[in-house]
Amino acid sequence: MSATATQTRDDLAETMEAMGRAARAAAGELAHAPAAAKNRALLAAAAALRSDTPALLAANARDLEAAKARSIAASMVDRLVLDAKRIEGMAAGLEEVARLADPVGAVMAEWTRPNGLRISRVRTPLGVIGIIYESRPNVTADAGGLCLKAGNACILRGGSESFHSSRAIHTCLVKGLKAAGLPGAAIQLVPTTDRAAVGHMLAMAQWIDVIVPRGGKSLIERVQREARMAVLAHLDGNCHVYVHAGADLGEARKIVLNAKMRRTSVCGAAETLLCDAAVVETHLKPIVADLLAAGCELRGDKATQALDSRVKPATEADWATEFLDAILAVRVVPGLDEAIAHIARHGSSHTDSILTEDKAAAEAFLARVDSAIVLHNASTQFADGGEFGMGAEIGISTGRLHARGPVGVEQLTSFKYVVRGNGQVRP
Repeated sequence: MSATATQTRDDLAETMEAMGRAARAAAGELAHAPAAAKNRALLAAAAALRSDTPALLAANARDLEAAKARSIAASMVDRLVLDAKRIEGMAAGLEEVARLADPVGAVMAEWTRPNGLRISRVRTPLGVIGIIYESRPNVTADAGGLCLKAGNACILRGGSESFHSSRAIHTCLVKGLKAAGLPGAAIQLVPTTDRAAVGHMLAMAQWIDVIVPRGGKSLIERVQREARMAVLAHLDGNCHVYVHAGADLGEARKIVLNAKMRRTSVCGAAETLLCDAAVVETHLKPIVADLLAAGCELRGDKATQALDSRVKPATEADWATEFLDAILAVRVVPGLDEAIAHIARHGSSHTDSILTEDKAAAEAFLARVDSAIVLHNASTQFADGGEFGMGAEIGISTGRLHARGPVGVEQLTSFKYVVRGNGQVRP
């Protein structure tokens, strides 16, 4: 059977069961692996990515050819592309993860009780993490590296669009593990594009402790509905930039353009622009001109449409849409309260930014907007674990339990209590 062939139902079940069993065994070893060994594996994997660049590019070319044949949207193709710069970025990301402090065994808190018991809260790995993702082949390196650093084994299921690219990257990760004397099964990649593999993963509670979906809304909803284990959800990024009346014009123009157009296909790209009614002529008008000149399609309310005939009318659905393309919804609001209310109603609790020199307004926005990441005078495109100094990320968690925001090595650990006594018994 070829790697891309659809397996029979029984064969696929056996394959997934074997992967789960191997991952559980590997997790037992990784939980106690020295930090030096994990770091050697990460550095060796980074070196393999660089040395195997021609093979990675060839594999990616196969994926791109298939994507074009299927007429996949340009924004999705951008997520899929690997080039020398992006491969170097993956390698550098693994090296940065290697430089991070090892979270496993770190003491989070400690105290002594009146009876002399010494209690510590200590970080521990989660165990086996299943990660289901679409399009982006770089997630293979990011997820594998982060899980390894945090002492977790992982089972990766990449999208069919990036199948060959992900396989080539996975080969490099396994080279790193073997070079460091760690089990190759610590990072496994589902060897088929059969969508039934996702269903198997979601039912493998015996082997997988946490599942992390990273992709479109339909994937997230399916995982949340069917998973038999804990879920760290990365929901859609309906990110907002609010130009407050106190915004500096030059700064606002630069930030809005970057937040939308730097890379339109990333989850931190701005999807809605809100502008204070008091600065429509002074601020929104030139910002609209900047965006249109950059090739961005604007869908606005009546006040925005009045600024330029090229602005299309926005629909109610546009306010809640993650376009992942050069499209931006634009709305004029009376002030801060209305901007916050709009975000609460239409946002996805991902990333939202206020542009203003008014410190009181900024602090009110930062306190009242209930999103995983809130920014003041900065682009939403900073919603990234690497930009937060985490080396990389598995995704942006928009939930409220365990992890929120960029999911890095610390967020891939749990903890246990270690209690040291000298003969105490409870009266």
